[in-house]
Amino acid sequence: MHKLTRHALLASVTVAALLTTGCSASSSPEADVAAAAAETPAATSTPDQLAVVQAPLGGAAPTAVATQDAAKAGRVARKSSLKVASYERKSGRAVITAKSVTPPAKGTATPTSASPSSPSSPSSPSSPSSTASPSTSASAPTAAPAAAVAVGDVIASAPAPGAPDGLLAEVTEVVGDAAGGGTEVVTKDAELSSVLGESKAEGDVPVDPSAIDVDPLIEGVKVSWAKTGDLTFGPEGARLPLGSLRIDVGAAIATAEGAPASAAASVHGFVQLAPEVAFSYDGSGSGTGSAPGGAFLGLTGDWASKWSLKGRAAGTTTTNGKPLRVPFAKLHADPVIQAGPIPIVVNLDLVCYFQVAADGKVTVDVEQDLKGDFRVGGTFSWSKGWTPVSESAMTGTPLDVDVAATGDVKASLGAEASIGLYGTVGVSADLAPYLRVAADASAGGSSDGTGSASGSWALYGGVDLSGALQLQLTIFGTPIFQQRIPLGELHKEWPLAKGKASATTPPATATGKTAA
Repeated sequence: MHKLTRHALLASVTVAALLTTGCSASSSPEADVAAAAAETPAATSTPDQLAVVQAPLGGAAPTAVATQDAAKAGRVARKSSLKVASYERKSGRAVITAKSVTPPAKGTATPTSASPSSPSSPSSPSSPSSTASPSTSASAPTAAPAAAVAVGDVIASAPAPGAPDGLLAEVTEVVGDAAGGGTEVVTKDAELSSVLGESKAEGDVPVDPSAIDVDPLIEGVKVSWAKTGDLTFGPEGARLPLGSLRIDVGAAIATAEGAPASAAASVHGFVQLAPEVAFSYDGSGSGTGSAPGGAFLGLTGDWASKWSLKGRAAGTTTTNGKPLRVPFAKLHADPVIQAGPIPIVVNLDLVCYFQVAADGKVTVDVEQDLKGDFRVGGTFSWSKGWTPVSESAMTGTPLDVDVAATGDVKASLGAEASIGLYGTVGVSADLAPYLRVAADASAGGSSDGTGSASGSWALYGGVDLSGALQLQLTIFGTPIFQQRIPLGELHKEWPLAKGKASATTPPATATGKTAA
C-alpha cells in the first residue's frame, strides 16, 4: 500500500509538471495558439456578419492577411500588423514589413539581475547554473524571425507606397530578406472572396468631402464643403448640409452667329453632392472555392443643383453629332471602407460638366432648382449573374422663365462617375439632369405659368442616366463576363412650365418628379 501511494505521488507530480509546461508554452508571446483558437468560432454553420464602415482617418494604413489555410476554409482574414513598405505593379514585387516588437529584455542586464536577485532562487551567483542562465536568456531575442508571410497568403492593404489604389494580392513567392529590411515577395492579383470568405457584409459609407481632390478645369469654379466639426460656408452665404460638396461654376458659352450682343449665352449655377459608397457581399458557400452567393458595388447619394441658362446658344456639336460637352471640374477620392477587419479601397472619379444642345434660334432666360437622389451600380446573384442597377428620383422647380423666338434648346448640368476597387474600374455612370425648352413663337412667362405670349412654349425638366458594368467586377470572385454590360438608358422628363398665346395664362404645373 505504501509502495502504491508512492507511485501515485510520483504520477501526480509528473502530471503537474506536464500541465505546467503546457501552460508555459501557451503563454509564450511567440506562440500563435490564441490566434488559432480565435479562428475556431469562425468555422461554424452561421457566416460572420461584418459591419461595413469608414476606416479610421489618419494613422497607419490598415492591413488584413488571410493565410492559405484560412482562405481555403472560407474564414475571414485577420487584422495584421504587417505593412506594405513598397510595391511595383508591373512585376508584382512587394516588400512586406512586420511591426517591430521590443523584446522584454535586451542584452544580459535584465536576465542576470532577475535570476540571482530572486529570493526564491536556489542557485548562488557562483554556481554553474547561474552563469549559464544569462547567456541562454540573452540569445533568445536574437533568434532568426520567421518570414513575415508565406506562399498562398493574401494581403489586403490600404493605400501604400507604390500602391496608391490599395493592394489586394496573393503571395506566390517569398524571395527573402529585402535590402532595407522586411521580406521581399512576388504577388499576383487576388479576389475579395479570398479575404471575405463565407462572411456577409453590407453598408453604405459616406465619402468625406474634405478628402475629395477637386481640380477646376475652367476659370470661375469655386469649391466648398462641409463635414462634421468643420463646417464651411459656400458662396453667397449658403450653408451646406454636413457631408456635402458644392461646386459653383459660371462660364460663357458660344453664342449663335448673328445674335445681338444682348443675347450673349452663359451658364451659371452649382452642383451639390453627398456621395456614398454602397457595398455588399454574401460569401455563403464560398468555402468550397466557388464564387460568392451575392455582391453589390455602387454609388449612391443626394444631389442638388440650382442653375440657369441665358442667351442664344450656338448650335455647335462635336464631329459625332452629339452636343458639345464642357467639363468644368474633376474630382477624385480613394476612400477606405472596412468590412470587419478588412480594408477595401474604393476608387471614385467624378467629372462635372455642362452640355448645351441648341439650334441657335431661341433666346432663353431659364433657371431651375433641382433636388433628388440616385443609385447606380452592379449586383450579382447566382440566378442572374451580374445585372445593372440604375435609379434616380429628382424633383425640379422653375425659378424664372423667359423664352423668345422659335427654336429648341436642351442644357444639362451633370456628372460622369466611375467607381472601382483597388485600382480597377467596376461601374461607370453618367447622371445628367437637364432643362429643355421647346418654343414655336415669341413667348414670355414666369414660374407660375402666367404672362403674355404671341405663340406657345414649354419648359421641361428631366434626367438622363446611362453607364455600364465593367469586366473588372470579377474582383469579387464571380464568374467572368467578356463584355461591358450597359446600365440601360434611364430617361425621365416632367413639365415645369408652359405659356400660350393668350395675354394671360392660368398657372401651369411648375414641379415635376421622376422615379425609376
